[in-house]
Amino acid sequence: MSLRTRLTLLFTAIVSLLLALFCGLLYGLAERYRGNEFQNRLQAEAQTAGHLLVGKERMGPTLYKLLDKNQLTVLPQEEIIIYDANNKLIYESGTDYLTVSPATLAGIRQQKRLYWREANREIVGILFTEEQAASVIFASAVDTYGHRTLKDFARLLAIGWCVMTGLMLLAGRFFAGRTLQPINQINQRIDTITASNLSLRLSEGDTEDELTQLARRFNRMLNRLEDAFRLQRSFVSHASHELRTPLTAITGQLEVSLLADDDADELRETLRSVLDDVRGLNQMTNGLLGLASASMDSSAVPMLPVQLDSLLSQIQLDFQRLQPQYNIHLRIDSPTKPYRDWQLTGSESLLRTAFFNLIDNGGKFSPDHTVSVTLSAQSSSMLVTVHNSGSIIPADQLMAIFSPFQRGSNASGLPGHGIGLALTKRIVELHQGQIRVDSSPEVGTTFTVTLPR
Repeated sequence: MSLRTRLTLLFTAIVSLLLALFCGLLYGLAERYRGNEFQNRLQAEAQTAGHLLVGKERMGPTLYKLLDKNQLTVLPQEEIIIYDANNKLIYESGTDYLTVSPATLAGIRQQKRLYWREANREIVGILFTEEQAASVIFASAVDTYGHRTLKDFARLLAIGWCVMTGLMLLAGRFFAGRTLQPINQINQRIDTITASNLSLRLSEGDTEDELTQLARRFNRMLNRLEDAFRLQRSFVSHASHELRTPLTAITGQLEVSLLADDDADELRETLRSVLDDVRGLNQMTNGLLGLASASMDSSAVPMLPVQLDSLLSQIQLDFQRLQPQYNIHLRIDSPTKPYRDWQLTGSESLLRTAFFNLIDNGGKFSPDHTVSVTLSAQSSSMLVTVHNSGSIIPADQLMAIFSPFQRGSNASGLPGHGIGLALTKRIVELHQGQIRVDSSPEVGTTFTVTLPR
């Protein structure tokens, strides 16, 4: 069942139910009004009979019956019964429609007025006290006209309900179609958007309704997808190029070694060169895997408490073991701060990779392989600065060095593939942080990482 049909049926069902309740309320009010009006007429008939038959100015029963038969306002199947103070029947109109029990007489004398129904006959009993002796008068009749009018009114309400339900069904289908027309246009537009033409966008319109907001959010999602596809294509293109170079070099060296009749020393030298290429290839592959891992959604990365001061100290020890020629100077501001002051929530392995890359990068570009690392705190964040006094990065390349496979002109002749800084930037952003680089001949190059507490 389509959404248009469901909305039409739901709209029709709700409005029809409300209309049925309204019709029922009207019928109930009409029935109540008819009953009250007929009761008043019965009571008036009883009062009139009391005045004329047992009141001060009486007339004979025969004359009253004659008047009652010829009166134009007499009620259908009307019957008048009067009992005196001793519960003795003193007048009856002679139709014998009603039978009165002693209990009924006692109830009227106690409550002064009673109303009840027997089948379609309605009865009113009153206590008439115009004379000193109280009489009980009963007036009963059938409201033929009132019931017929109510029946016609109910038939009219039923016909009106059916007609209005049909009109609401047609109107609901029309307005549901008009309301859902933008969704159909969105669906048609979405069908034309494929991986080859992600630049197409949905029409957002001029209104501020929910469909416009949906189109805007979908367009923003397409922008993110387009950026992701563009980065993926760029990543694959650069990765394949970077991988092809060492593989080509390794293949050429091995082919030359197989064709040439080299001595053992030359063969050993060739193997060393191949081993260096393989190590570089392995390092680049690990960097690519790390970059792909850091590019995932932050919700997929387990986040745990991390002591940033301890992590930097461990990285310093790792460099002393792996790169003994590096001089890593670690300074932690206000070391008397409580233990928890240097704690943040993040991935320890990814943060280790990020800071290891920054420090390794600083030692690589520093002439004496000296790197200064400073950990400081602010009210809502922590700052890690990595400084070296090596070659300067040109100002127009400061942002480009964070792109995959992009290296500054100062990196010429130094080993690397342009992955480390891109990986570091992605890891910092994954932790809701920021990274900034400043490079000038006066102060050297400084990377500043800001991480929220």
